Amino acid sequence: MASKPKKPAPIKAMTDHAPRAQRGRTDRSAMFPVAAQASDMPADYAAWLAEIKGRIHGERLRLVLASNSVMVLLYWDIGQRILNKQAEQGYGTKVVDRLAADLRDAFPDMRGFSPRNLKYMRAFAAAWPERALVQQTVAQLTWGQNIVLLEKLDQDQDRLWYAARTLEHGWSRNILSLQIEGQAHLRQGRAQTNFPATLPTAESDMAVQVFKDPYLFDFLGTDAPRREAELERGLVAHIQKFLLELGQGFAFVGRQVHLEIGDEDFYLDLLFYHLKLRRYVVIELKARKFEAGDGAQLGMYMTAVDRLLAHPDDKPTLGLLLVREKNRVLVEYALAGSTQPISVAEWETQLTRALPQELEGSLPTIEQIEAELSGDLGGGDA
Repeated sequence: MASKPKKPAPIKAMTDHAPRAQRGRTDRSAMFPVAAQASDMPADYAAWLAEIKGRIHGERLRLVLASNSVMVLLYWDIGQRILNKQAEQGYGTKVVDRLAADLRDAFPDMRGFSPRNLKYMRAFAAAWPERALVQQTVAQLTWGQNIVLLEKLDQDQDRLWYAARTLEHGWSRNILSLQIEGQAHLRQGRAQTNFPATLPTAESDMAVQVFKDPYLFDFLGTDAPRREAELERGLVAHIQKFLLELGQGFAFVGRQVHLEIGDEDFYLDLLFYHLKLRRYVVIELKARKFEAGDGAQLGMYMTAVDRLLAHPDDKPTLGLLLVREKNRVLVEYALAGSTQPISVAEWETQLTRALPQELEGSLPTIEQIEAELSGDLGGGDA
């Protein structure tokens, strides 16, 4: 089972317990560390240092030509050598401090050889013992992104999931951190839908992965909006964060989109176009629990978009109903008779508990949507 993200933890100490050389005094975790004397190093240290220097010399040209992936692989190689020496001869923190100083002296124009970063290299090699896997996946990420994966996640499968999504969506280090903190791996592709019954298999599989359950609208604050209008305004007021939570590919079309049928007026809460799926997405917001009739009005809006707005080459419109809470059995029965592709998800303003497996979905939750729309835009029709 996927694990929850954890808070960053200090890098584990090396095996020896000898005090580190330093200048002056120590104040808790603050100190001026200095490298141990070369004479204090193990007998084979000089040969080992020469090996690492040779490895670095050999990669310098390739580092210039393909800097990121080669650098990450170089760091893995150094970390693996530290691990091997630690296992064979019990090399500890004192040796790493000396190694850092020697490497900085040998390569003054290269950054990244601090004691702390060498310990990250060791942790990186320990987390990914197979070089081929590193080369295929995490070597494509920046070193900073790899450190985020090491610090915030315990399980290899979770790290691989976020690594793949980072490459797919182009997440920065900060966005990657936010996605982990929001437990995206527990929510993506978890929304309750009728897509398998209403879409061709290939389209259904792709559409399912677009939505989450629940959606996290923590940018709305912890006080959830009590009315749909408040939720809608809040989401639009934070449209950049809302789009980030929706995921890649969503383009905002409008809010309170006016629809006139006969002598009656209707207003679509939110209208998006998904660039990858090549279809419109109508989102209806509810600040209450799901009710059996909620899908009927959404279906009418979807029909109107298909007939009046969609290009002939567009795929059929998707519907997303965001509710405060839902009964899964009721949703299943309510969607079973529909021929239109509809998804139902909850929204929340904060993840205060572990998500039950059956609620790990791909669509926004009601709490999240209400919270996001709580901001006041000054209202009115779009």
